[in-house]
Amino acid sequence: MPRYFFNTRIGDELIVDPDGEDLRNPDRAWEVARQMILEVLKSEGTQPALLEAVIEVTDSDGDIVLEFPFTEALLDMPDQSATRH
Repeated sequence: MPRYFFNTRIGDELIVDPDGEDLRNPDRAWEVARQMILEVLKSEGTQPALLEAVIEVTDSDGDIVLEFPFTEALLDMPDQSATRH
């Protein structure tokens, strides 16, 4: 199973994921990246620096498999102001 690394780029700073995670394919890596972003935004809020952040998912060779902007994850978030019955 391929190993993917979830590095976070905030401005010029790159926070490296040293361990990575074994996942079946890039689609699953996309799902994991999205969940990571949602968790960070939930705990840290929508700070301006975070809204410009990107998760760079790389493979074991260091090649970027996908880039997931934090703002893209916000587009899929359920409306928190909606009334729940």
